[in-house]
Amino acid sequence: MVLKFSSFRRPIFACLLLLLFGFTYVFASPIETPAESSTASDQLEVAITKDGFHHVYLLYAQKESQCLGCAAKSRLRLAVGDDEDGSWQAARELTPPSFDQASPSITVDPSDQRTLYAAWLERSRKDVMLAKSSDFGRSWSLNVVGRADNAANKPVINARGQNVQIAFGRDHEIWAASSHDGGITFSVANVKAPVALQDVLSGGATLDSNGNAFVAWEGYSSDPAAHTNLYISKSSDQGKTWTSTLMDVSSSPTNCKASDCEWGYLGAQITIASDSAGTLYALWNADRPGNDRPGKDRPSKDNAERVYFASSTTAGETWSQKSDVSGAPVGTKHVLPAIMAGASGEVRIAWMDARNSPRWSAYERSSTNGGATWSDEELLSMYAPNSGYIPENDFDRMFSPAPEDARANGASQLSFGGM
Repeated sequence: MVLKFSSFRRPIFACLLLLLFGFTYVFASPIETPAESSTASDQLEVAITKDGFHHVYLLYAQKESQCLGCAAKSRLRLAVGDDEDGSWQAARELTPPSFDQASPSITVDPSDQRTLYAAWLERSRKDVMLAKSSDFGRSWSLNVVGRADNAANKPVINARGQNVQIAFGRDHEIWAASSHDGGITFSVANVKAPVALQDVLSGGATLDSNGNAFVAWEGYSSDPAAHTNLYISKSSDQGKTWTSTLMDVSSSPTNCKASDCEWGYLGAQITIASDSAGTLYALWNADRPGNDRPGKDRPSKDNAERVYFASSTTAGETWSQKSDVSGAPVGTKHVLPAIMAGASGEVRIAWMDARNSPRWSAYERSSTNGGATWSDEELLSMYAPNSGYIPENDFDRMFSPAPEDARANGASQLSFGGM
């Protein structure tokens, strides 16, 4: 279920809303976090997954100072909950003390419903790290997936059996690290963009039941209109080579300045999932691209980002026509798409929209026939105290109400091991 934003921040609020996606209970108790130091503490960059044994895993970065006057450092924390009674164990550090840790991603292998994989960035975001656990998160083995002189951004991870895939951005390109021995060794390949791009950001990854690998990602154009290209890339040769399909094109967010028109301010995003039969499902938010220029006010309702869904039963070779899956009125802004799939035909989607403006709300829908029909929308949550996030001087007047209003910022991250 997400990050400028050069710090890739995401509020725990948004991801906790999405945690309800796929569950029938409301949290009975809060997550217990380690005692805060005397200096400021901040929780950010949340990733979440669920296994087949009633465990929910919440992985997040805890930024705090260990002593008065010390610089705040970001360390990963793991909280394990029970999806039957909503209880949570005390959060603990995922690894021994090391460099700053950022941009966590976590998934459960659907083939056994218990093996956990986590990915994140360390050493000023220059190292892509992997951790694996076979005992419900009690112990972890560690591995360095990729190391370079330039910083990476937002790794997304998926696994199935011995195949593990991590996609991330580096040097304004998407890279895919593939393992076929359960995360022990990796090969890294460039997911080449079909056109010249100013920057990129990974949005999701999946491995289907036939061994094909897929990455959903955003590519930010260098043209004056600052369009966002939404791609799904596929590899059928164990991650060695990739081909890309352009799923949609979106304009930059309303009133967004050129330097801010990428992933940081509620722009277009895309994510992907696959069910046990190999059917692919994509979900994204986008508006209608036009001749608008960054920074120009576009009040037209046609320019509000909607949430779209498409599926493929041909391993990504062809896709269904995109369909608008939101019941919000025309002109409502949509952000943070999240998707999961389970048994054949089972797919669930979630997003946040501003139909209750100025407060953002989270909604979900489910389907048992691959998206041919959908359940009614379910309101997961909306207002949460002390959840102010977007600053009052942001590019859009819509995000300028009182700071206690629920707001969202960044890229969604939601991953489940099963329905």
